[in-house]
Amino acid sequence: MIEITRIKNEQGENVGFRCLGHAGFARHGKDIVCAGVSALVLNTINSIEEFTEDKFSCAQEEKSGLIEFVIVSEVSKEASLLMDSLFLGLKNIEHDYGKRFITVKA
Repeated sequence: MIEITRIKNEQGENVGFRCLGHAGFARHGKDIVCAGVSALVLNTINSIEEFTEDKFSCAQEEKSGLIEFVIVSEVSKEASLLMDSLFLGLKNIEHDYGKRFITVKA
């Protein structure tokens, strides 16, 4: 199962996320849940890097499926919108495929 945890600052703003695990929906290379989550997560990171001035840290470990992303500067309106969009997409995948494969924690 993929577990995604939001990371918020003291003001309650989304400043990052921790994504861990593999969906287990289908065998490697055929897992559409894992592919969907990966596409959303990587596109969000790439978009924040490309379209904002926000500074962030990012760590990953392929075997465990870990991606931890945290904005370490003040969060721009653009990055905030991109993070909101990410969580909307992830919650939709969770709704469509079930908590057996993906869980999004507030």
